[in-house]
Amino acid sequence: MAKLNMVQAINMALKQEMATDKNVLVLGQDVGQDGGVFRLTDGLLEEYGKERVIDTPLAESGIIGTSIGMAMAGLRPVCEMQFSGFSYLMMGQFEAHATRMRSRTHGQVTLPMVIRMPYGGGVRALEHHSESREATYAHLPGSKVVTPSSPRNARALLVAAIRDPDPVVFMEPKHSYRAFREEVPEQEEVMPIGKAQVVQEGTDLTLISWGAMMRQTLKAAAQVEKARGTSIEIIDLLTISPLDGDTFVESVKKTGRCVVVQEAPRSYGVSSEIVARINDHALMYLEAPVKRLTAYDVVTPYFGREKSYIPTVSSVVRGIEETLDF
Repeated sequence: MAKLNMVQAINMALKQEMATDKNVLVLGQDVGQDGGVFRLTDGLLEEYGKERVIDTPLAESGIIGTSIGMAMAGLRPVCEMQFSGFSYLMMGQFEAHATRMRSRTHGQVTLPMVIRMPYGGGVRALEHHSESREATYAHLPGSKVVTPSSPRNARALLVAAIRDPDPVVFMEPKHSYRAFREEVPEQEEVMPIGKAQVVQEGTDLTLISWGAMMRQTLKAAAQVEKARGTSIEIIDLLTISPLDGDTFVESVKKTGRCVVVQEAPRSYGVSSEIVARINDHALMYLEAPVKRLTAYDVVTPYFGREKSYIPTVSSVVRGIEETLDF
């Protein structure tokens, strides 16, 4: 198997799905001639032509509105928001129409469309380029939200998102785009949306994360296990909505302790929902309060202060040790 980074793996998924299904098309700012701002759509225009790889005006609401119409007509658009921080300009079309169409038509009309958006910090970007707002989209009924963490699961989950009958917000952690490589099979591979992955089994503590934070989580767990001889179970959510509560609740019932690592601000986030579900279904199994390691409730700072804002390996290590020692 070839070793690919996340950019290459996502590009592979797009090429393979466009080759398999002529109704799949790509649209967004600079996705055609320039191959996308991060080069994720590189080569698609040459291979599939301007009718299926469409450079759009700088108009996020227009991109989504056009995609909704395409999906209603039987196409499968994969549209790109150049950065997630600009995606709020699409919210009127997305919330008022895309997420409601199945309900509005009593299931007669579905919208098989994907909204790809790079998100998160750690790449020394400017304002509106580094937000982590997965909770915003997960809060909307009718929306599915996927957050891959590695090249292989990004490829497999994007294939699933393109084939899904409903709108999928596909949030790509840009800090992971070229950070590492992983073996990705050439043959088709699909992962189910709405299912978390137990990356590593353990007995002493459950460690939950998603997206770019998975790398810090894995490194921190390895350090603690080596230093203390503990056994840590690690869960990669992969999908924020629908949230696979069964997997992490059963894990917490087994380990009795839990730490959640989230790049987004602390309040009203995904980590809060995880804690709520654990309290609902596994409270009497807990040996310590569930700890959340998150960013602060402030606007994402410029790159000079990012390292003090986003959870790090050392902060995750501290959080794990504090929970083990409670």
